[in-house]
Amino acid sequence: MTTANGDSRPVLITGGCGFIGCNLADRLAGRGETVTVLDNLARPGVRENAQWLKSRHGDRVSIAVGDVRDPITVIDAVRDASAVLHLAAQVAVTSSLDNPTEDFEINARGTVNVLEAVRLHNRSAPVLFASTNKVYGRLIDASRIRREGSRYVPTDVELTRGISEDMPLDLYSPYGCSKGTADQYVRDYARIFDLNTTVLRMSCIYGPRQFGNEDQGWIAHFLLSALRREPITIYGDGCQVRDALSVADAVDAWLGVLDNIGRTRGKIFNLGGGPTNSVSLLELIELIDRIGNSPVRFIFSDWRPGDQPWYVTNVSALSAAIGWKPTTSLAQGLSGLQGWLESRFIRTPANREALA
Repeated sequence: MTTANGDSRPVLITGGCGFIGCNLADRLAGRGETVTVLDNLARPGVRENAQWLKSRHGDRVSIAVGDVRDPITVIDAVRDASAVLHLAAQVAVTSSLDNPTEDFEINARGTVNVLEAVRLHNRSAPVLFASTNKVYGRLIDASRIRREGSRYVPTDVELTRGISEDMPLDLYSPYGCSKGTADQYVRDYARIFDLNTTVLRMSCIYGPRQFGNEDQGWIAHFLLSALRREPITIYGDGCQVRDALSVADAVDAWLGVLDNIGRTRGKIFNLGGGPTNSVSLLELIELIDRIGNSPVRFIFSDWRPGDQPWYVTNVSALSAAIGWKPTTSLAQGLSGLQGWLESRFIRTPANREALA
């Protein structure tokens, strides 16, 4: 079937069996496009996501098992793609501390492999890259925030709208360095080689198909721990703030950028829930308490390297470019995610035995 841009070739999603990738693949296939997913199937839950995609869309979604660190594999996948959505990554700060070289090879070298494959074999294909707010480092030190109730707020009034793309990069942790390196390569390939590339620096994305752990997918991890009656570890004091964005809204943004690549090429956009969907860790626990009607147990531990005490996204640039804005409230999104987690992990006898 021909895509919205008049191209019958498949959209390639690297890391397409991961949380955001499989939601993107599902939406693209649902609107009639063919999708090729390139994934090494190494992370927990991705094989299940692959089966879910195939059960829903059959031959419209093809799963190619491979790794972005292998340039030949990447070339084969990129050559016939109408567009490349590059999400394959090492996603945890803690894992980057354990193995900085592997983190670099996946995030930085893997991204250059994708860019070179497009430059040499498929120059017209748009490339959208999943970057991260971690490229901004810790952002603000203790002197620039104050505590109000159970959250931090910035003392600078200009920051109340959130962090814009004008914030200087301050790469912190091997993960921040590898993603920041990739981020800048993607931008530069538009400037120097005239490729159709766009960077999306994402904040906290959550929703169905997210299996959640301490290192990545913390909202799902908090909810799942509460459902299992397991204690949650809070690193720091719990007053650190993030803005949360439902995966449905994130997919809307990704596809809006892709469908308007003529206006978005060569640009960097912050992507998050914005000030109206900001929440501290302690506030999230209170919300989970109310949703589940039972207290959530938690303990405190030391701050982790690179932890940001406050990060809220200013989404005005993306809104101006494609007319996008978040439409799912945090309460709505949490309710939907909890429903999926309950159906996946809690309710059936088979799942209860697996969790025992």
